[in-house]
Amino acid sequence: MMNFLKLAENRYTTKTYTKNKKITINEIEDLKEILRLSPSSINSQPWKFTFISNKEVKEQLAAHSYFNANKIKDASHIVVFSVLDSIPLFEKQISENLPEGAIGYYKQFIKPKKDFEIKAWFSNQVYLSLGFFLSACASMHIDSTPMEGIVTDDYDAVLDVKNYKTLFAVAIGYRDSEDSNQPSVKAKVRLNKEIIINSL
Repeated sequence: MMNFLKLAENRYTTKTYTKNKKITINEIEDLKEILRLSPSSINSQPWKFTFISNKEVKEQLAAHSYFNANKIKDASHIVVFSVLDSIPLFEKQISENLPEGAIGYYKQFIKPKKDFEIKAWFSNQVYLSLGFFLSACASMHIDSTPMEGIVTDDYDAVLDVKNYKTLFAVAIGYRDSEDSNQPSVKAKVRLNKEIIINSL
């Protein structure tokens, strides 16, 4: 099994996908379960994940995806990451599912904030799940493209989303062999460790 450092070195944001090459049903079910197990602060889980393989729906979403349209059309699946948009519904969810200590933390440290700050905290949890998901895809040799370049309100309309709001989407599938962004063709560029990492 490839170690995590090797996964990080080889994982990249895929620009072009092999058309009609599908991820297996079992792998998709594994990815769904991995997302369900994603970490979040106090196990808050203010999220919903929508897996889309239907060609017609993908075409509709592609029309609201700027320069990401071809990725959405060609990838095996699109996963839309949505955040709960109702504070009362969130509070109902945690009251029914979380232990007293977690609820107490929310009431003491999160609830006193302004509504926009609470909702920003919700969104932060969804971004935690993104990192978990991208790493899982890499470990399964599935290529991925996280995309904020989409019209989220239009995604909500296409998917008929209620009580949630789309934050971003991820295309998943298998790279085209000619994809010029893959590390074997285009070396990864990152800031030096000395710039971004401190050791005390």
